[in-house]
This record gives sequence, C-alpha cells and structure tokens, in this order.
Amino acid sequence: MTVHEGEEQESVPQKKIPLSDAEKRKQKIVPGSLMKAVIKPGGGESTPSDDDRVMYHCTVRTLDGVVVESTRSECGGKGTPIRHVLGKSKMILGLLEGVPTMLKGEVAMFKMKPELHYGEADCPLTVPDSFPKEDELHFEIEMLDFFKVKKVINEGQGWESPREPYEVKAWISAKTSEGKEILSRTHGEPYFFTFGKSEDLSVPKGLEMGIGTMTRGEKAVVYVANQYTTQSPLMPIIEGVEEVWFEIELVHFIQVRDVLGDGRLIKRRIRDGRGDFPMDCPLHDSLLRIHYKGMLLNDEKMVFYNTRVDNNGQPLEFGSGEGLVPEGLEMCVRLMLPGEIALVTCPPDYAYDKFPRPANVPEGAHIQWEIELLGFEMPKDWTGLNFQAIMDEADKIRGTGNRLFKEGKFELAKAKYEKMLREFNHVNPQDDEEGKVFLNARNSLHLNVAACYLKMGECRKSIEACNKVLDASPAHAKALYRRGMAYMSAGDFEEARDDFKMMMRVDKSYEPDATTALVKLKQKEQEVERKARTQFKGLFDKKPGDIAEAGVGNRGDRMLSENQKNDEKEDSDGDKKFLEAEDAPPRMGFLSHLWPTGRRFFTAFGLDRCSIL
Repeated sequence: MTVHEGEEQESVPQKKIPLSDAEKRKQKIVPGSLMKAVIKPGGGESTPSDDDRVMYHCTVRTLDGVVVESTRSECGGKGTPIRHVLGKSKMILGLLEGVPTMLKGEVAMFKMKPELHYGEADCPLTVPDSFPKEDELHFEIEMLDFFKVKKVINEGQGWESPREPYEVKAWISAKTSEGKEILSRTHGEPYFFTFGKSEDLSVPKGLEMGIGTMTRGEKAVVYVANQYTTQSPLMPIIEGVEEVWFEIELVHFIQVRDVLGDGRLIKRRIRDGRGDFPMDCPLHDSLLRIHYKGMLLNDEKMVFYNTRVDNNGQPLEFGSGEGLVPEGLEMCVRLMLPGEIALVTCPPDYAYDKFPRPANVPEGAHIQWEIELLGFEMPKDWTGLNFQAIMDEADKIRGTGNRLFKEGKFELAKAKYEKMLREFNHVNPQDDEEGKVFLNARNSLHLNVAACYLKMGECRKSIEACNKVLDASPAHAKALYRRGMAYMSAGDFEEARDDFKMMMRVDKSYEPDATTALVKLKQKEQEVERKARTQFKGLFDKKPGDIAEAGVGNRGDRMLSENQKNDEKEDSDGDKKFLEAEDAPPRMGFLSHLWPTGRRFFTAFGLDRCSIL
C-alpha cells in the first residue's frame, strides 16, 4: 500500500511549545474582568511588543475617584514614570494584557477586577497591606514612549535587574550598525560603575537603560540611538552614527538601596541571600533573627555593639513592627533575604536619636550596621483555628499595640490595630455568644485606631473610626466619648456637646465622666473666645481708614502662654476609664479653633448682623 508523502507528514505528532508564564497568566482573563476606555488617542500605528521598553505614568483610583497611588507629582507621586520591559519585567495581569494595546502618547483608563491587579492569586508583585487589592480599581495609563532595547544572546539568572544606585560590573564592546568597532572592554577587569548616577555619566544614557533590563550573567546586544549615546568616561561621542550596537555581558551587580529616597539611609548588600527579592523578604511583621555589628560612622569606625561578642554569640530575636529596634535597622532588615549580609548607613533620626541610645553612642551620631539575616518566622496562620484560639491570638497582637501606644509610637500601634481589623474580615462567629464577643473586640480595635489618630492630630480620621462603631452600636458610650473628644480638638464644639449629652442619656453610669468632659468643653470655648478678643483687640474701635493692631503685646502673649499651660494640665488629667490606649486628645493650633466659634465672637461685640463687603 502506497502512502503519500503529505499523509505521512500529517501522521507525525507535532511537538507542543510550552506556554510562557505570561501566557499562562493571561488564560485567567475572563470577559468583563478588564475594560479599556481611551481618554486621549495616541499617534502612529505601532504598539509595544515583547522585549520593548515601555515608559508610562500610572494613577490608580477607586471607582469613586479617590487616588490610591500615582507616579504623577500632581497626584502625590514622585513624578518619575514607570519603566518596564514587556515580557521580562514583573507586571500586574491587567497591564500585561492592556499596555501592548496602546499607542505612543495615548492615555487610557483600564477598569480591573481584583484578580486582574494585585488581588490575583500568586501575583508576582506585592503592595502594602493598606492597598485595596480586593476592590475593583481604575488604572489610568499614559504611554509616554516605547522602543526596542536589546537582543538576548545568553539568558541570565533570576529576574532582578540593576537599578539606582546598584554597583555594576560588565564586559562591554561596541560597534556601529555597519560593523565598525568603537570600543572593546572584554579583557582585564570588567567595567565598574554605579547605576543611575547621572552626574557621573559613567556610561552612555541609552546603554544604562539597556543594562537596566538585564539579569545577572545575561549576555545581550543593546541598540542605542545616537541621541542616547551621551558623553561618558567609557567612550567619546561618535559623530555621524545613527545607532550604536553594544554587546554586554552583565558579570555581577551589588544591590544598593536608597531606602528613604534622599540618600541618608543606604543599604548595601555584601552577600547574596536565599530566594527571590522581594517575595522572600520579611516584608510583613515577622519574628526575625539577626546578627549585627554597630559602628560609629567616623574615622575610627568604633564598634559599640556586636551580637557575636556582647550577646554571648547569640543572635538578636525581635518582632518587626513592634518598635524593638531602631527604625532604620528594621526598615533595612525587612528588605533582606535569609542568609544575606548587608552594610547599612543610617542617619541619627533613624538610629538612636529616637530610640534608647547605648552609653557609648553620642547624641546625633551617624551609625553603620553590618547585618546578617539568619532567618525569620511568619505570624501564625489563623486557618483551622477555632474561634477562641483566634480571639487569643488577637488579644496578643492588641496587647502589643497597647504597649506601643503607651510608648508614644502611635503609627506602629495603629498599624497593629488595623492589621487585626483586616484579619477580622475573615472571621465568622458561629453563634450569638461568639458574635457578641467578636463585635466587642472589633469595636475596641476601632476605638484604639481612633485614639491613635487623635494623638497624631488627625481629628477627622479619628471621628471616622468612631463612626464605624456608632454605625453598628449607636448607643456605645465609649465611642460617643471619644468622638466628642475628637470634635472638641477639631473645634466643633456643638457636635462635641451633643455627643457628651448623648452619653448621659444612653448610660447613666457614665454621667460623671460626661459632666467632666462638658466642663472641659466649656473651658475650651472660653479660652478660644479670650484668644479671639486678644487677637482682635481694637479692631473695631478705629475710625474708617485707620489701621488697627490686632492683639499685639505682652499681655496677649502671657494669656496665650497661660492657656497653653492649662491645656497641658487638663490633658494630663484625662479620663482613663474610657480609653483603650490613650488619655486625652492633642491640642490643635489657634487658627483651627478660631473660625468654628466665629459667630459667638462677633456676637460678643454686638456684630452678629455685620455684612462683609
């Protein structure tokens, strides 16, 4: 029997090409989960493709228009656009699918379900706990530019690429598109430079952009247009050449991080750790084990503490997010991998100026720490725990928050309380008794958050936290008290009075406390009116055309000083019965108190019917 050639070829099974990780992720996209609306059309006909470097601005908003994060300075960002290499850089799924549809100059709005952004299971990018990754969001993207960057010859290792201010070593050669050699640095020592230091001009701008897309050990050809072959010690500017082809082998780079973004807190990796950055770092609150050596940043580099010597060779164990070590040290340890050794340079305000200072460390000293992260343990997973066990774990974390509050670390305390509230979203009481315990615990956490905001001077946020309790329990006396104190600090005296009076109506046992609060409220009102009279003394006694001096003189200064002392004494006598973690609200500035009582002020002068022309 004769078999035709074509038929024989069809019988041979075809080898399937495995899907890339990006293609596997894109299979998760379902109709309606990603919507695009063009706000401003772009130019040209081409769109970005794999291996293109894309530059774009991104603003993330909730569906009601509240900005969550942005790269734009006018929206609170740094003004620096995002730079990604399609198919190489880690991106959220919605942009992985949406960015390749955009033209240069186009502005588009992408509406994404949670599973298309940071709510995706196994999302390669992490966001702070406060990010609303479970919500549907709008991503406004402006495509600034995209262009071909490189051709990969040999793949590198891992995914991390150099960024400012990493230290880089690479073999580099260059030639024109016609093949004429311009540069060859392939023998001796690899070329060393600090990435992103534009003032040094260590390498041409376009070459640095290309190296910024490479991984350790990668070898590639980077195509750089003439306008990006800027002057540098590596090579002169080549006239009459439209494009330079750089062949690069990225030998090594050292991670250097400007943690604060102002050059003061610098973390320099000395030895690589295990795992991938940042997924395997202790970004969330964990139990950490480190060895560290502390040195004064002076000529002598005097060592003032070494765990291997001064702690009997035992490592330091501490819980992150609990204020147990200097802030700068903890910030850097959170960015380390297990087994990594890093050298940290820290300014005084993030070292020991705001933390108990060792006896041999002078005030205002700049510090250098050599840190080795031995390992870390993540918090206990609540999955599978019964209700009582969950409440016991919650009490431990809340106790830590209360300790931080008493130490004056209000931001850290608030973070502990808010973490518990997020965890409570996944707790489901099984009966009425458990429901009552759960409601009381949740209300207590909201009121502790309100206390933190009050101490931080954010009265409106404190009021919002109290409202979350009062929405569920309108007769909650403690919530009424705390909201009343927040209203009083904000200068909303009528609202504060209403809350204190409501306290007495809902629970007679709190009448003495409400009465004390009302007395303090009256004193605050009188103080504000006295200050107003002093500030505007003589303002309405002058003839038309005269200039009045408003409240200038020693008498007014003495009165303000006395009032401030009275404020301090009253605040120190706060009612501890109501407070989960605080004593009394902070004082607000004079101007914030003045206008809420403006009507009473003008009435006192008989000017309640004045018109302002």
